[in-house]
Formats: sequence, C-alpha cells, structure tokens
Amino acid sequence: MSSTFKSSFSVTHIGTATAIFEIDGINFLTDPFFSAAGTTWDMGGGVVLKNTETPSLALENLPAIDAILLSHEDHPDNLDDLGRRLLDGRHVFTTMDGAHKLAPRPGVRGMRPWQTESIALGGRQFEITATPCQHLPGGECTGFIITSEEFGTAANGKPNAIYFTGDTVYIDELAKIPEKFHVVCAVMNLGSVIVSGPEGPLQITMDGKQAAHLFRTIGAECLVPMHYESWGHFTQNGKDLAKAFEEEGIADKVRWLSPGKSVKVL
Repeated sequence: MSSTFKSSFSVTHIGTATAIFEIDGINFLTDPFFSAAGTTWDMGGGVVLKNTETPSLALENLPAIDAILLSHEDHPDNLDDLGRRLLDGRHVFTTMDGAHKLAPRPGVRGMRPWQTESIALGGRQFEITATPCQHLPGGECTGFIITSEEFGTAANGKPNAIYFTGDTVYIDELAKIPEKFHVVCAVMNLGSVIVSGPEGPLQITMDGKQAAHLFRTIGAECLVPMHYESWGHFTQNGKDLAKAFEEEGIADKVRWLSPGKSVKVL
C-alpha cells in the first residue's frame, strides 16, 4: 500500500493483456481481446497463434469503459476483431502508427514516446504519458503512465503514477521514468515471448528477472503481472514467474490477479 497515493486503484483481469483499471470509479481498459478459447490466427511464415482460455468477461458483461489504453493494434493477442468493436466512439490512446491504421476514429490519439496527453473523464482530469517499448522489430508499441492531481505526490515531490508497460523487454530508456514520476504500481506484460529473428531467437516481452530489474530501477511500490498464460508462445507462466520473483527478492511486492475478479491494489 502506498502511504501517499490518495486515490483507489483496482484491476480486473479479463485475459492476456486485457484488464480494467478502475481508478476512483473511472474505467480504463487495456489491450482489448475477447476471442473464445481455440481461436486461431495465421500470422504468416508458418506461424499460427491460438489461445487456450476464454476471456473471463464477454463484451456484454463489461462495465462502462471511459478510455482504452492500446499498446499496439497489429497483434491479435492485444487487439482482436471483437476488441475492435470497443474502439468506435471511444477515447483510445495508442501508437502513432496504430492511430493511422485505425482511422477514421476521431477518438483515437496516436502518441510518441514521452508525449503526454490530457483528458477529462467523469469530472476528473488525467494525464496519459506514452513510454517507449522494444517489441517485435518493425512494429510500434507503447506503454502508458497515468497521473492525476488527485493521486497526490510522493515524499520526493514527484507525482504518484500508475504504469502499464505494454509489450516490451527491459530497455535502458525506461530508467528515465523515476526522473519525473513516482510509480505506485507497475502493471507488467510478461510471459517471456521468444520469436525467430534474422539472427536467431529474439525475446520480445519481459521474463521475471527483467521485470524485477525494471521494478527496482523505476522504484515502484507494487508489481501486478499480466500476459503470461493461455498462449503457446509464452515461455514463462505464473509458477515460473513466482519462482523468479522469489529469487529476485520482490515476491512480497507482487499482487497477483484472479480472472474476472476486481482486485483492490491501492
């Protein structure tokens, strides 16, 4: 629990990187994916993706969604056809390339790394800052930092913040985060996804050790893992991550989610 965070923050995990961030009654939805278990996607080059778990909430069971944080639009495990329905007529924050491909949707804002956009939701003002990611070569991906005056400030005077990593491995540029923000909670997309690259195997999402390193580097107070079950291309599941967090000495800072249940984090 943060001693300085003045708002409430709960997370409802729907599946993969899809979750509802409820902040004082305002609902942000991350990376909308709602396809049933067994759905397949032919990615070309002999690569076929298949999910093994049905999301814990269907579209018709969602609460009112105020804004969507879309880390990238070009991978079906982060945005499928059902999830695309939610983009129409809503506030959506995503990459510059994603905004171009999702046009015409006037509510979609493309963001460059470290760009900040302001938005009023439910009578509250929020600032959304895009963070850099290193994911699949040739594509764009972004993380997000959410701040609000109502979150309060840390003892060091920096604004309290909630950080959603998006799909990324650890990169040194993320060490800039604590220069401007105090991260009270880091929600991380993990799973240690490894793909075939031109020079051999290429890791495109964090493993437990990288997550622990990022957690310590940014000085976050708690870590919420997501994006590590229900797909064959994930090489680290929850049991593996729990072991890694124990070995890294941060297990007591981790808050695990239960599918479909609202977990009060802060």
